[in-house]
Amino acid sequence: MATTTAPGLRLSTLPPATGRAGLAGAIRSEFTKLRSVRSTYWTLFALLVVSVGIGAAISGGIAGNWSSMSPADKVGFDATQTSLFAFFELGQLVITVLGALAITAEYSTGMIRTSLTAMPRRGVVYAAKAIVFTAVALAVSLVTSFIAFFLGQALLHSTGESATLSGPNVLRAVVGTALFVTLVALIAFGVGAIIRHTAGAITTVIGAMFVVPIIVQFLPHTWRWDIVRFMPDSAGRVISVTVGSTDGHLWPAWGQFAVTAAYAAVLLAIGAYLFRKRDA
Repeated sequence: MATTTAPGLRLSTLPPATGRAGLAGAIRSEFTKLRSVRSTYWTLFALLVVSVGIGAAISGGIAGNWSSMSPADKVGFDATQTSLFAFFELGQLVITVLGALAITAEYSTGMIRTSLTAMPRRGVVYAAKAIVFTAVALAVSLVTSFIAFFLGQALLHSTGESATLSGPNVLRAVVGTALFVTLVALIAFGVGAIIRHTAGAITTVIGAMFVVPIIVQFLPHTWRWDIVRFMPDSAGRVISVTVGSTDGHLWPAWGQFAVTAAYAAVLLAIGAYLFRKRDA
């Protein structure tokens, strides 16, 4: 029986891989992931609309009723804090969602296994996610803070009490508020890395930033303030103040800010450790 022999096929070969997958490539990959998800745009849009829109409504309402305000209220009026109020109170709530999604979304879809197969160096993957998310959150927070400030001051101009960036502590308040909101986002990111569940991470951070502070207010005065100054939300109470003194029980603006930064750093570190040690 005749047999036919197929001529030898010469397959082209790829050049051998050299070196190790680096952080730069992982950062590009994580940025592509973040910007390719619709929830990222919707969340950032909600942050901008809520922070700027409600802040403008508050500023416009005060300007419209300025003549009927009491002299005491006018003396202690803080135009900067008024325009930033919605951002540091509600903005942190919105960006918590994005912070949690940035790390938990791949767990919910199972794509985290594909990501770790493509890049087995887990520490690099986690660092890239954190760097990309921090950069995006900080950039958007700064833009939102400045827009909210300038629009609020434009609406408050008729009162004669509007602020400028050259005023005492004003620039610190605008930039500091953006930094505070970014830290809240990183706290959510760290909690998300620890819990690996979107709803659980969001609920945990909202509870820590909004519910626990309310409960603490019912504690005895003798030791309540010793707890408040060590809580992660307290920086928001002092960082945006430019007129008058802040609560004497709290540390100065940047000292209180350091407390929130410490929470973010510890949670990110725990998240990094668990990200490397646990199965996907």
